[in-house]
Amino acid sequence: MAQTMIVFDFDDTMIDCDSDIWVADDLGGAALFDDLLKSMPWNAAAIGMMEELHAQGRSIDEVERSLKKIPLSPHTISAIKSAHAFGCDLRILSDANTFFIETVLKHHGLMDCFTEIYTNPSCVDGEKKLNISPYNAFTISSHGCKFCPPNLCKGNVIEKIRDSPSNKERARLIYVGDGKGDYCPSLKLRTEDIVMPRKDYPLWRLIHDNIHAMKAEIHGWGNHSELEKLLLQQLHIKPDSNLVDFDETSKLIPANNNTTGTMSFQFLVSRFYD
Repeated sequence: MAQTMIVFDFDDTMIDCDSDIWVADDLGGAALFDDLLKSMPWNAAAIGMMEELHAQGRSIDEVERSLKKIPLSPHTISAIKSAHAFGCDLRILSDANTFFIETVLKHHGLMDCFTEIYTNPSCVDGEKKLNISPYNAFTISSHGCKFCPPNLCKGNVIEKIRDSPSNKERARLIYVGDGKGDYCPSLKLRTEDIVMPRKDYPLWRLIHDNIHAMKAEIHGWGNHSELEKLLLQQLHIKPDSNLVDFDETSKLIPANNNTTGTMSFQFLVSRFYD
């Protein structure tokens, strides 16, 4: 059976905030970040904000502790673990950076659920300083996309994923996002694919302003409980009716049980709430 790929945005999609804003607010860099955004693109402002926080004596340990406090819904964790256990290929495509994303994933035990993370590279140097670089070195060459910020065209990344020989036989791609930067990759999806925009966020509004430009099926979601339910529906997975109230372990089975044999998956997930 061909494998489904699910690509998640990170900020305001997987997590319920923007990680750059979260760290800036938590470590006293909000005013600086706001000021930098007046004259430079988001990624450049985030780089400048982190450099200034380091100059002010903020340690990488403080940054890590701040990231571990970011809210991540149990419904999101459940959706990710469910899809991974079901055999989906999960990836992240984000304008955050590797340190931020990996810190959050490791903290919640989700790192092994993802095969690839496409984002702005970052590393901690010998001085314990976080150095962030743009995904696309736009001062050297432009990606040429009119929709995307200069440092990252998510549409180009989706095309590269799609063109990879190992991905030719994918049954479909599900893209989950919220922001303006998620519009370009959504336009690259095919009729057999699914886009899941967060309701009343920029991606949702852009799609509905020009609904005929979208080839993929559109399934909007508002909160992370809704995201969990909707994503499992698209994968034809449903909670087992034998779910025990006092136990957070549930069995997930294909909703369309017309495959050869009986497929079942048992692992730790959060309860399915309305």
